[in-house]
Amino acid sequence: MSKPPSAPPDTPGPSAANARLLQAFATHLATRPAHTRDAYVRDVARLAAAAGDVPLPQLRRAQLSRMLATFHGHGLSGRSLARMLSAWRAFYRFLLDRDRGLGEDPCVGLKAPKSPKRLPSALTPDEAVQLVAIEGDDPMSLRDRALFELAYSSGLRLSELAGLDVDGVDLATGEVRVWGKGAKERIVPVGAAARDAIGTWLARRAHLPVADSQALFVGTGGRRISPRTIERRLAAWAIRRGLTRHVHPHMLRHSFASHVLQSSGDLRAVQEMLGHASIASTQVYTHLDFQALAKVYDAAHPRARRKKDPPAKEK
Repeated sequence: MSKPPSAPPDTPGPSAANARLLQAFATHLATRPAHTRDAYVRDVARLAAAAGDVPLPQLRRAQLSRMLATFHGHGLSGRSLARMLSAWRAFYRFLLDRDRGLGEDPCVGLKAPKSPKRLPSALTPDEAVQLVAIEGDDPMSLRDRALFELAYSSGLRLSELAGLDVDGVDLATGEVRVWGKGAKERIVPVGAAARDAIGTWLARRAHLPVADSQALFVGTGGRRISPRTIERRLAAWAIRRGLTRHVHPHMLRHSFASHVLQSSGDLRAVQEMLGHASIASTQVYTHLDFQALAKVYDAAHPRARRKKDPPAKEK
């Protein structure tokens, strides 16, 4: 069997035989979400291009491993390669289901190279306060202040903000009820500033023509605000409020987690409020400002306190 070339990501298209298999795979994925289908087909197309004239069913694990290494050498990150490998696995499962005589799955045992973990980007407390303190009494300014105050106050995900209903917020008890990943319900506290901003927005919202009566945050047409609109509004407000870097909704969630953890040191509580299934996901925030946490430790732990300097000797 010929050895496939070590091809960079911009290799020309696959052979005719491999192209037919790729088309069959695309048809097989017809019921998948469009973005998943397109990504899988694109990643398998890169595999087919790298294989050249070698039929995809004839590739073996060692060859796929060399291809992963080659793609990595041409700049693809470990995360991108892991996604690519997922597409390859789906493709070979498809081939094996079609023809049991193909033998073993060449993807078994393959692992993508790991990329260094990136720390989430968070605002400083002063930047967060500067951002959410939006002035103006027009409906959209009031809505945006309530939206951003809530995001920073409770650490909600973008999808949770966009999908929040009016009855999901209880201003009397200071709680917000959301449905997170895996359709898991959680209840998160809402701070005083966010409650005030939401109350002001609800009072104005009551006088607007609302097409979606359940949605808490609506646009000028009265329909539920979209995640993309939230992203655009937040980026625009960050510029108007004088911040010098791009701000996205997840940054407010990161800021919430980082600032609560710095103040309390309670990792389990932050995990619960963020809705993380594993505390490992929450521990990344312990690295955002280690010096701040170290100061908390020095002040709180009796064996960490430094001894007082001896009194100066009298001359």
